[in-house]
Amino acid sequence: MPLRRRGRKKADQPLDSEGIREVVRKTDANPQLVATARFLRRLIPGGEPETAEMPEAMRRLVEEVQPDGPSAMREIGKGALQAWQALSEAQRRRQGTADVAILFTDLVGFSDWALEAGDEAALEVLRKVGDVEQKAISQNKGAVVKRLGDGAMAVFGSADQAVRAALDAQEGISKIDVDGYQPTQRAGVHRGTPRKVKGDFLGVDVNIAARVGDCADGGEVLISEPVREELDGRRFKFGSSHELSAPGAPADLTVCSVKSRRKR
Repeated sequence: MPLRRRGRKKADQPLDSEGIREVVRKTDANPQLVATARFLRRLIPGGEPETAEMPEAMRRLVEEVQPDGPSAMREIGKGALQAWQALSEAQRRRQGTADVAILFTDLVGFSDWALEAGDEAALEVLRKVGDVEQKAISQNKGAVVKRLGDGAMAVFGSADQAVRAALDAQEGISKIDVDGYQPTQRAGVHRGTPRKVKGDFLGVDVNIAARVGDCADGGEVLISEPVREELDGRRFKFGSSHELSAPGAPADLTVCSVKSRRKR
């Protein structure tokens, strides 16, 4: 007896928008998915978010698909907010509490000159620059954190002290002459709250200060906007402000050059 061929099932019809919405609604309300999302959210540091508001795009999607009842997407949205709050708090902790003005300095073109001049002359320049710089920093109540080849990092209690130290150091260094070589220093100052770790300072604000110093020209003291806001315009004159375009620096950070109004 010949076998009868089963008829083929009719091809599935594509779902319309209401059908898709219903599938998403049922999936979103699936108890196992909701329980899993809720369990994963408990693993995120920080506990329940401080605000009931979730990311806007997620909130609109949940309201459209599942306005009431258990929702896996709602749990995921709260988890995203919770994770963001935990990361923000961690970032605040990393900033530290040492409120200081940070100065970075270095010599422009020194390395190239030293290769030709030799070790003896290079060490003589570094010794004289170090003496001038140490005196300027100490007289302005600052402290050298560390020497960085032909430069240094120092911290001060105020922006005024840091800028004064930088200007005084540059003035003294401009008078140094070793075998016809006159060193030129550049400097950058930023105000922030780095973390103090033993005798060193670490954190985002230290990196910003270093970037400010890197972007200064020879004989220039470049300062960030927080430093400018603290300085007395009657004692200092400022160059034009512009955004600092450097890796590791905030996109909206502005800087300008600074000089003393008093005769030096």
